Amino acid sequence: MKITVQEITKPRLDIFLTSKLPDLTRARIQSLLKSNHILVNGSPAKPKTPAIEGDIITINIPEPTTEKAQPENIPIDILFEDEELIVLNKTSGIVVHPAAGNLTGTLVNALLHHCNGKLAEIGGSERPGIVHRLDKDTSGCIVIAKTDNAHKHLVAQFADRSTKKQYLTVVQGTPKKQQDRIFTHIGRHPVNRLKMAVVNPGSGKTAITDYQLLGTLPENDTSLILCDLHTGRTHQIRVHMLHIGTPIIADPIYANANKQKTHPGRLMLHALNLSITHPITHERLHFSAPIPPEYQPWTSHFHIQT
Repeated sequence: MKITVQEITKPRLDIFLTSKLPDLTRARIQSLLKSNHILVNGSPAKPKTPAIEGDIITINIPEPTTEKAQPENIPIDILFEDEELIVLNKTSGIVVHPAAGNLTGTLVNALLHHCNGKLAEIGGSERPGIVHRLDKDTSGCIVIAKTDNAHKHLVAQFADRSTKKQYLTVVQGTPKKQQDRIFTHIGRHPVNRLKMAVVNPGSGKTAITDYQLLGTLPENDTSLILCDLHTGRTHQIRVHMLHIGTPIIADPIYANANKQKTHPGRLMLHALNLSITHPITHERLHFSAPIPPEYQPWTSHFHIQT
């Protein structure tokens, strides 16, 4: 790939390329520069090199080198299983599928062991059977496809929003309304690329969350909230709770731990209920993941419908 600099200004090369290549993060561009995969006029460049009018920038993005995930004997909590799919109660702290920095110890490694490698292959060798994701620190219901046919049908259900997903969360403070719909657009944070944020419609995707306040504990200024997820954007509930002024307790990315009076030791977000249609029998299936013990200070006071 080649880019000719036409601007008269002289921005840093990494900033210039970030504006021209929206699919690549600035960190990724800096990494390519440091590994000499980006040349300016045929010579290696540095992130701080100015982009000068007339420069010819050559970009070589190497093919990713990935290793096929290997089976590992890791305990899993099974809510349902048949020949087509498996539904788990995911533990907080486990990554769903292998990626850079997490090649072992993931849910996929555990599933390959449990299913003797019999997972849908349509998702690729890195994420076999994976239909949807839960963040590493989120616990609760997750469905995995064991056949390509099941994978195709389940992906379609998540895409057309015919699934039902309910999450239980504990937040700092109290929402202004007892219940409400949060309708925004979510995209990458304009400064911190590790974060998501509410953004203008033209630069993000529609994100819809309905929430219901189940109760508040005044002694530590926290509230128990049930969320219905109508879309599946990255960090959606975490971003939406922050957006209404009530960040999730123990959220390492979006909350300020110094302002929170309780520290349960995990992100207080749990995929409580999941409803899907079976890809073969077409039966409507409903699953509930047991509420983790960290929620006891709140669940002992307020009723939760599962």
